[in-house]
This record gives sequence, C-alpha cells and structure tokens, in this order.
Amino acid sequence: MDPLAQTLVELGAVVFCLGLLARLAGRIGMSPIPFYLLGGLAFGAGGIIKLEGMHEFAHLSGEIGVILLLLMLGLEYTAAELFTGLRRSWQAGILDLVLNFLPGAGLALLLGWGGVGAMVMGGVTYISSSGIAAKVITDLGRLGNRETPVVLSILVFEDLAMAVYLPILTATLAGVSFLGGLTTVGIALAVVSVVLMVALRHGHHVSKAVHSENSEVFLLNVLGAALLVAGVASAMQVSAAVGAFMLGIAISGATAHNATRILEPLRDLFAAIFFVAFGLNTDPTSIPPVLGWALVLAVATAGTKMITGIWAAKQAGIARPGRFRAGAALVARGEFSIVIAGLAVASGAVPHDLAALATAYVLLMAVLGPLAARYVEPLAKPFIRPRAVAPQL
Repeated sequence: MDPLAQTLVELGAVVFCLGLLARLAGRIGMSPIPFYLLGGLAFGAGGIIKLEGMHEFAHLSGEIGVILLLLMLGLEYTAAELFTGLRRSWQAGILDLVLNFLPGAGLALLLGWGGVGAMVMGGVTYISSSGIAAKVITDLGRLGNRETPVVLSILVFEDLAMAVYLPILTATLAGVSFLGGLTTVGIALAVVSVVLMVALRHGHHVSKAVHSENSEVFLLNVLGAALLVAGVASAMQVSAAVGAFMLGIAISGATAHNATRILEPLRDLFAAIFFVAFGLNTDPTSIPPVLGWALVLAVATAGTKMITGIWAAKQAGIARPGRFRAGAALVARGEFSIVIAGLAVASGAVPHDLAALATAYVLLMAVLGPLAARYVEPLAKPFIRPRAVAPQL
C-alpha cells in the first residue's frame, strides 16, 4: 500500500477507535486515559497488530498533545493565583511532595535504576491527575464542598512544583556534566522566574498580543505562540511543556477563557494521540514482570495521598467525612505521570522497564482514583462515625 494511504488508514482507524473508547469510558463513568493506553499497547511493538505507518505522525502529535495539556493547565491560573495558592498550601504541598515522591524514588533505587530513574519515578508517583480529579469532583457534585478548595490548592502547588521539576528533569536527562547541569538548571530556573514575573506584571500585554475577535485568527495566534514558545524553551534546555505552561499563565482574563474554549477540542484530540503514542512505544510483554511492583506502588501511594488529603483538610478545620473525600480526590495519577515517563523514555537515559512500570502504574491509578473518590465514604464509615455524646449525670 502507498505509504501516505497506509498512514491515513491507520490514523483514521485509531482516531475512530479513540472516539469509541471515550464513549465507553463516559458510559461507565471512568477516565478514558486507561483505555487510550491499552489501545496503544494493543497496536504497538509486541501488540496484536503493529501499526507502522503512523509512528512519525503519532510522535509529533504526542509532543503537541503535551504542549497543549500544559498550555491549558497554565490558562487556568494567573501568576497571582499561583503565588496565592502557594502561600496558602505550602505546608500541605511539601507533605504531599515528600510522602508521594519517596515511594517511587525508593522503588527505582531498589530496582537498580540509579539516581535518574529515581528522579523520574518519584515524579511519576508524586503528581496527581488534575484532569481526573476535576472531573470526579464535578461528576460527584462536590464543587461547593468545603474540602474542594483544599484539594485545588494542593493541585496548584503540584503544578508549580512541576514548573520547577520539569526543567531540572530535562537537564538531568540530557546527561550533561555536573557543572554543565548546574548551569542548565540555573538558566532554566532563571527563565521560569523571569517568565513568572513578566506574567505577574505584564500579562495583559501578552493577552493583548494573541487576542483577536476573529476566532480563526485567535486560534492561529494562540496555537502558533504556544508552539513557538515551546520550541524556544526547548532550545534553551527548558522543557517545551514548561514553556507552554508559562505562556498559559501569562494569558489571563477573557482571553484565557476564550483560548480554553477554542483549544479544548484540539487538546483532547492531541492528548488522546499522546497516550496512544506512549502505549505504541511500550511492549505489552514487558508489563507482567513489573505488574507486582506496580500494585505495591499503587497501594502505597494511594495511602500516602489519602494521608496528604486528610492532613490538609484537618488543618483547614474540615470534618472527618470531608477529610477522607479530600484524600480520595488526590489518588488518581494520569496525564502528567505519563508526560514525565515519556520525557525520560524519549531521552534514552532510563531502562525500558521504567516505561512498562509507569504504564502499569498509571493504568491502575487512573482506574482506582475515581473509584476511591466515589466509594470513600462507605469504606471509611467506621472512621467517620460521629462520636457518641456522653450522657449527662
């Protein structure tokens, strides 16, 4: 078959199947991420049918998917909101970081993957899926609950931590010397700091530069700016995704709202292809040997997220049912865990077993997270029963 025809046939079939999988996930009230990963595993190396024609397109589309995911995340906040969230949630954020980074890092060291593998797996287990958490909170009608701002503040802290973590990870994966690494990380942190300050003081100029009343012109402006900034950031050894995240923070107000509305379908399409591309590059036969470790990690990090949420909600004076709901809302891992693992695997600096473990772990946590949020109250009933009032003598 002609290569172009083969690519179009494979791409069309994959996108159509993604639509069917998303519909199935919606009907059973689950995140579609596990289905996308399973779809990629089925049609990649070692899968049921190997798709050869769309690999190059899937790789580039996956990169654009990551850029759009981070851009949209940045559009949700202004720089001022990020700083405010950091001030309010820094204690819970640090507890979250320590409790959830260590299990992944410790397991990587135990498996002999070295310091780089530990840094990657720590990031994979640390970051909650803000997309799944937001959907679960909305679906369960908990937007107005007292624990919801606590959950959101922890997610904001994680986003800010990602803005620092990803440039450091990118420099580490590049395998530069210690001095060169310090220089690269310094440049990356300086760039992030400068962009945050520009976003804080001159964000309205950035918004004005991309704004247009014409939706076509507006889409081209925002998408073009995101790819341009991501490319420049990548050239400066700062993660392309972080560059897009910074641009999103700099855009605010009505412009950010309109950009979110226009970019959302594109984000969903390219993000879905990103998950498929990750699955395509993971041999499913490599998962069974690490499945046991993925289960251990899932149980351990579900527990540490519960502790984080319960502690943070308790500090905010929330009653016991709300504390458990806060913990359960943070359990899911998803898009950003795969982004971190994808960056590491693409660099070639970590063993392929890490991709298999990350895939199995995210599959488990993306399923477990929504279930935990939905059923946490019945399961925790013995712990949240109101105290008996002592009879008055």
